[in-house]
Amino acid sequence: MTMRIACVGGGPGGLFLATLVKAGNPSAEVTVFERNRADDTFGFGVVFSDATLAAIHAADPVVRDALSEHGMHWDAIEVRLKGERYRCGGNGMAAIARKTLLGVLQERASQVGVDLRFESEVELDDLRDYDLVVAADGANSRIRERLAGALGPSAETATAKFIWFGTTYAFDGLTFVHERGPDGVFAVHGYPISPDVSTFIVETDQNSWRAARLDEFDVAQPPGPSDLKSKEYLEKLFAEQIDGHPLLVNNSRWGNFRTRRTGSWSAGNVVLLGDAAHTAHFSVGSGTKMAMEDAVALAAALVAHPDDLGAALTAYEESARPSVEKIQGSARPSLSWWEHFGRYHDTLEPWQFAFHFLTRSISGGKLARRDPGFVERTRAAWVAAEGSGPLRTPFRFGGVAVPGRLVQVSLTDDGAVVGGVPLVAEPREGMGARSWGLWLEAPQTEAELPGALASLNAGVTAGPALVGVHGGSRLTRTLLAEEARLATGTSALVIDDDLDLDQAETLVLSGRADLVGRTGGLSGGADLDGRSG
Repeated sequence: MTMRIACVGGGPGGLFLATLVKAGNPSAEVTVFERNRADDTFGFGVVFSDATLAAIHAADPVVRDALSEHGMHWDAIEVRLKGERYRCGGNGMAAIARKTLLGVLQERASQVGVDLRFESEVELDDLRDYDLVVAADGANSRIRERLAGALGPSAETATAKFIWFGTTYAFDGLTFVHERGPDGVFAVHGYPISPDVSTFIVETDQNSWRAARLDEFDVAQPPGPSDLKSKEYLEKLFAEQIDGHPLLVNNSRWGNFRTRRTGSWSAGNVVLLGDAAHTAHFSVGSGTKMAMEDAVALAAALVAHPDDLGAALTAYEESARPSVEKIQGSARPSLSWWEHFGRYHDTLEPWQFAFHFLTRSISGGKLARRDPGFVERTRAAWVAAEGSGPLRTPFRFGGVAVPGRLVQVSLTDDGAVVGGVPLVAEPREGMGARSWGLWLEAPQTEAELPGALASLNAGVTAGPALVGVHGGSRLTRTLLAEEARLATGTSALVIDDDLDLDQAETLVLSGRADLVGRTGGLSGGADLDGRSG
């Protein structure tokens, strides 16, 4: 019996899935329904990490060939701010114009016999005669919302604002540019997608966006018109960084990134693919890459379970979900970084800012495996400023000096003690200013952070020498410690018995914390310069 498959959405994920299924089972009837014209595309480029393309290349060489023929390749990431530039190698990547990639994938799908129907908008009710309906209709998937009761979708909206442009300026690789202008802080993710065009994504915070009066464009308009006022403003702000080149528009308008998750990826004979099922912030996860990996997993599951669609859809989700959740886990601290980058720009030295940025989702040790020289130069900058390695550097808070940045924390009935200094939730009678520390529990989720931040800001008015942050999650602990250090000017201790020396050093070297505490004892023979393990 011939299997009939409808794929709603003709983006890279939907086209790749259709190609893999049809190539693997020529007798199947595979139809792609795309609401736009064949040459319509929003956005500019798609970037892939070399390390993540293995499964896609193994499934079909079309992307590898497209990147080889039309793509741009690089190894280093560059961070620019305050007139300085820092480069970190070992980050092999490739990018291609989205329009070029779509054209290549459309041609490949046609070659294997996929029925491509452009300017065709369909609803679920129109697809009752199909054995399988693949919803590859993007982050705003109407099919997902139609089946929300069965699929359980959720979304978290970031506070940072972003807008996509292109530019004729030729970045020579993935480049992050940070500027404080007259109205606030703005940053760019730039990368080349062809010899003539680069992608130019701008992020900023709500306050800067409003101060610059960039909130006047009506984003309720249908896709198409671009925000030309923002284009002109940003061209002027970043003129020196892009040698006066213009910005290019394509449905360029401000938005807030939404991280989407779905409880179940399928309901009956309908299955979600790509952004319809999940999203991860573009600073870590390429939505296109994730969608194409979904396509590989779904096609393989259909081959493995040719006579049992339910088993195939279960196998697909079990195969693809762990990778997606790992990427989303890495993307959350990265997205949080972009929500706070103005603070880091203003308070950290440029060398420390670059390290802080590049370790937002990984440790310094993992970064050193990509570019040991970059990490060594960062350590050298610390030693030049402080006189010894990060974890060996003495530190003083209040009237107490500790010999290094890794300290023993002794728990008490109402808090803890560090270096003889009591850490308490509320100052006790007789405690003088800066003779005690604030013992602050981090919340489990970011949604609960406002209450913890209020407790921090109220607590520091009493003059603690140190804020000790414990509990919660690694991200919420870090955010509270940074708030203490960078916003209130109070020394910060992060307590985490699960941190290894590499992670502890990363916290200190990046400026996220002054001290790292353990309650279970310190390792006597460990190399506190962070070079072991």
